[in-house]
Amino acid sequence: QVQLVESGGGLVQAGGSLRLSCAASGRTAGTFSSYAMGWFRQAPGKEREFVCAISWSGDSTLYADSVKGRFTISRENAKYTLYLQMNSLKPEDTAVYYCARNRGNWLQGAKQTYDYWGQGTQVTVSS
Repeated sequence: QVQLVESGGGLVQAGGSLRLSCAASGRTAGTFSSYAMGWFRQAPGKEREFVCAISWSGDSTLYADSVKGRFTISRENAKYTLYLQMNSLKPEDTAVYYCARNRGNWLQGAKQTYDYWGQGTQVTVSS
């Protein structure tokens, strides 16, 4: 069992930056470095969508086209923590952001390939 807790969300003006964190804890938190991790987001009235993912080692990443070049995913396995650096934010980035653990080490955007999810953190970008 692993718990994921996101933090770092908030209100920011368009063009600004935020850094989200996702901390893993629980009985199997020590396996954090064995799995790929991802970030998803869900805007009001929309489906939850893939944002980006990172391999267990951090050597490989995958981004949705909508955030490529603006967002950077990273991880610190020794601290069981996943990060999302978001720059040049746009109003359309407004959503609840979720971190999730992949079932293996697959860099995929399909939600069904992730088994543990955090509760989410709100990001609001004003124009």
